[in-house]
Amino acid sequence: MNSKARRTLAEIFEDPVRGDVRWDAVEVLLKRLGATITEGRGSRVRVALNGVRAVFHRPHPQPTADKGALKSVRLFLVNAGIGPAHE
Repeated sequence: MNSKARRTLAEIFEDPVRGDVRWDAVEVLLKRLGATITEGRGSRVRVALNGVRAVFHRPHPQPTADKGALKSVRLFLVNAGIGPAHE
């Protein structure tokens, strides 16, 4: 995993939850972790990682994920066995 992906992972697990994490960086991180990402209807994105599945909504028109979406991504990662110190 490169330094940008590690930084995005750390940002996702920061407390308090950040409101400035770009969604495209989250998708790049998920792909680097080995996730399968498929397009759903509208802004939906289906993600599968380590046997765990989730559906997220791409933010629009702003490029950043809101705090609620970031909490959902954090929970998804934890359920998939990924933590803040994952390499």
